[in-house]
Amino acid sequence: MPLLNLFWAMLWFFMFIIWIWLLITIFVDIFRSDDMGGFAKAMWVLFVIILPFLGVLVYVIARGHGMQERSMKEAAKMQQAQDEYIQSVAGTSTADQLEKLSALHDQGKLTDAEFASQKAKLLA
Repeated sequence: MPLLNLFWAMLWFFMFIIWIWLLITIFVDIFRSDDMGGFAKAMWVLFVIILPFLGVLVYVIARGHGMQERSMKEAAKMQQAQDEYIQSVAGTSTADQLEKLSALHDQGKLTDAEFASQKAKLLA
């Protein structure tokens, strides 16, 4: 196989992978969207399946502005859920952390300024 044909094959393979990734991203965004009803979601899915190139292009133009917002909102919810889970497993509540912080301050390991800043951080 000549080297140029290998490069072309690799290019088309990677373009295919990018296309699959784009389709998955759009389908996830369609079903994640709260501002559309079930009928609108079904129509978008059918449009993307029946006319894939045109459907993807029209979807990105029409609804692309909100794709990042919905993705960031979902990531923030997942981060909050992970933080809550870690705190529940570790058994450290805010009160426990304040108690440990106070003990360190009483032992002289924290200055007044460090204690105040850490306390403000915990209570925020």
